[in-house]
Amino acid sequence: MFRRLAFIPWNSIPVKLVLGLLCMAVPLIALLIYNNIYSVNVIHNQVAASNKNLMSIYMKQIDAQLAEAERHLVSLTMTDLNVQAMGEQVSEDRYMLAKSAVSRRLISDLTIYPYTDGFYVYSMTRHDEVEAYKGSLTYADLSGIRKEMESKVKQLSNQPFYLNAQWKVQQMNGKFYLYRLIRDQNLFVGAWVKVSTLLEPLKGMRVGEKGALFVLDDQGRTLYGTRDLSHEGLDFARSFDHYYLSGTSNAYLIVGESSGKGGFSLTAAIPDLSILENLPYLSRATAIVIALALLMLPLSFLFLQQVLLLPLRKMVRAMRLIGEGNFSLRIEPTPAPDEIQLVNRTFNTMISRIEELKIHVYEEQISKQRAELKHLQLQINPHFFMNTLNILYNLAQVKQFGLIQETTMSLVHYFRYMLQSNQTLVTLSDELLHIRNYLHIQQMRFPNTFAYDIHVPAYLEKTAIPPLMLQTIVENTIKHAVQTNEPIQLTIEVELDDLAEEPMVNIVIRDNGEGYSEAALEGSRDGRIPVDERGEHIGLWNVRERLRLQFGDRARMECYNDDPQGAVTEIIIPLNAPIPDNKE
Repeated sequence: MFRRLAFIPWNSIPVKLVLGLLCMAVPLIALLIYNNIYSVNVIHNQVAASNKNLMSIYMKQIDAQLAEAERHLVSLTMTDLNVQAMGEQVSEDRYMLAKSAVSRRLISDLTIYPYTDGFYVYSMTRHDEVEAYKGSLTYADLSGIRKEMESKVKQLSNQPFYLNAQWKVQQMNGKFYLYRLIRDQNLFVGAWVKVSTLLEPLKGMRVGEKGALFVLDDQGRTLYGTRDLSHEGLDFARSFDHYYLSGTSNAYLIVGESSGKGGFSLTAAIPDLSILENLPYLSRATAIVIALALLMLPLSFLFLQQVLLLPLRKMVRAMRLIGEGNFSLRIEPTPAPDEIQLVNRTFNTMISRIEELKIHVYEEQISKQRAELKHLQLQINPHFFMNTLNILYNLAQVKQFGLIQETTMSLVHYFRYMLQSNQTLVTLSDELLHIRNYLHIQQMRFPNTFAYDIHVPAYLEKTAIPPLMLQTIVENTIKHAVQTNEPIQLTIEVELDDLAEEPMVNIVIRDNGEGYSEAALEGSRDGRIPVDERGEHIGLWNVRERLRLQFGDRARMECYNDDPQGAVTEIIIPLNAPIPDNKE
């Protein structure tokens, strides 16, 4: 993955635009999501705090009523003589009168304690009981209550007092009750409360159409509820110190308050949808904004791509092609913003001017090359003219008038070629004819010590070469190799090299003289004018420069010594160089 990231052009405009759009959109989306979550949390906190306060008030009232009922039970054992008489050894008549009086007292006291559903007095001396209760109870319910209360009395009679310090939960005849029993010697007084009674004050509490109120024991077991929500998977085993979300997909807000007088709690399960009944509009608006923002990201990128990136890509593509030398390319006008059109027009104008300037520079370079060629030719012509005068002078000294006439005719052909040799390229056949005239003159000068041989295929005679180029090499041989006492053989061979990438003509001029000096060869390889003890070899430098100006890197000249001796000069030129028709 990191390798892929390394190939991303982070410095390109498209990547920066995408990153810029993300940097603007992602914080906005995150802010909207955070604002939505924050709003939900605020509403949860407010609803939970409101219901928590209400339930705390009700629970304090219930605990106060239960505590008051406990105090009333204690007061009965300590102040009511009839209650005390039920626990003492009295006559049957006295017991029955006391029991009747206690019954009336308990019925009267029930009106004072709204959360108490019944009072109970049990005499261990006579194993008899008396109770008073609110409303109407079936015989089965009453029998169940009596049976459970009597069972609890027997249990408590064998337990320490501190184990019976709170209200306990007990299921009686299929219903859950809170009960409290207090012992005074041979007497138990107690009270019971229906669990459903505890929720009566909370029935006005708003929990929504699908919400419910519950009374739970200390294990989180439901003792009573206004609605059956067992299928919702609610978890009531957690602490009620703070509200929490529970159920399938956390669909309910759970708020509870535990009692200080017994092992039970009041709990409300409020549907989250009813709490957020006014928030969905904001949530929908937030979702719409987020969806629009996510949709705007690709749309914005497409818009920027059409308006900015595509014109920039065209411009970059055009710059790359122009960098490769294609100055004829222009950016075509397309629908684009005014600024892009202005840049395109300016770019096209600039490239047109660069193309014109490049043409002017090329023309100046060509003119300069032609001037340099003419200068090089002028350097050659005086050099040969001095040698020719020396030949004629020597012939006149020996009074060889026939040779003078023959030499003069060769000179006429030679100078006629020289006067019309201002072309940049000539055919190889014309150049070799000129060389033959020159070598014929030299052969008449050295009849016994100099000989030459020229081999050229007929299909290479039209090869284009710079004029007077071969004469420079031949003059160099005559000047440095021909001696009066040693025979010198000069050979010119022309071959075709068709194995190269471009067909090349290889012209080899060799002699059997002393060869090039090391200084001359080193200067020739370095591209400077060779200098040795014989002086400057300006002719070789002229040939190399003329090849460079005419053919560039397509032609070359190599100089080396033959084995066992002799100078060899190879000139390699392209076969298909065009010959201009006009003359300057």
